[in-house]
Amino acid sequence: MIRPVRRLTALTVAGVALGAALAACGTTAPSPHTTHASPAPARPAPAAKPPTLPAGPGGLAAVFSNGPRTAGKTVALTFDADMTADEGPRAAAGEHFDNPALIATLRRLKVPATVFMTGRWADEYPDQARSLGHDAQFEVANHSYSHYAFTGDCYGLPTVSAANMKSDVQRAYAALLRAGVPHPMPYFRFPGGCYDDQARRAVGSLGVTAVQWDVVSGDAFATDADAVTQQVLDGVKPGSVVVMHCTRSAAPTTEEVVRHVVPELRHRGFRFVKVSELIGRTPGHR
Repeated sequence: MIRPVRRLTALTVAGVALGAALAACGTTAPSPHTTHASPAPARPAPAAKPPTLPAGPGGLAAVFSNGPRTAGKTVALTFDADMTADEGPRAAAGEHFDNPALIATLRRLKVPATVFMTGRWADEYPDQARSLGHDAQFEVANHSYSHYAFTGDCYGLPTVSAANMKSDVQRAYAALLRAGVPHPMPYFRFPGGCYDDQARRAVGSLGVTAVQWDVVSGDAFATDADAVTQQVLDGVKPGSVVVMHCTRSAAPTTEEVVRHVVPELRHRGFRFVKVSELIGRTPGHR
């Protein structure tokens, strides 16, 4: 989760509290448990292996933050689906860890997007996960199973032990497949954006590319949609990756922000793409 900044000029990764972990994207009106998503267009089998970046020395996963600045005015909107492993009781009590209006708006505006989904969220909303996974407008990537941090001192998140980092990522992929996401992408976003060489080595052994960002939207816990909109518009450059969130309880302005940001960036000549396209434009990809 990325907490909002107080000043628009400060692009800082957010404070995450265990009692306020961000949640994720949905596609239909939810109940406290599984919701029923309206059918999405069937996703064809991928024609080729998604592009990735090769691991570095010692097997450290490559970290991707933005695409080339000189390959056209493209921008990738990404949405973190943050539900931690211990938030089931909150969902059972009625807290909604999805944002159907946001997904509907992205579909209506025909904006491709990449959703970094925790396995715990996929377990809670399998129908919605499947709907996103079968819609060619979206790609679903890995955000760990537990949404616990892969380093110490990561904005209040509990931590995953070094011995369990690899299995937490594998468990997330298993949850995505179980929910019906047919082709989860080989991209991983560290919870809280926190990583070190130990964490990179653990996920690098799985052949994934770690995906960060170069624009923090500040939408987490924000109540001023105009301020978040301006922060995104001020930060976007050719090849940018924007980190946003989608949950009605913890990022209530995001759908409104998207409605403002998308037409303005298109007016400025930007084209929206998924993360895979930016990685595929990056020198050295495989």
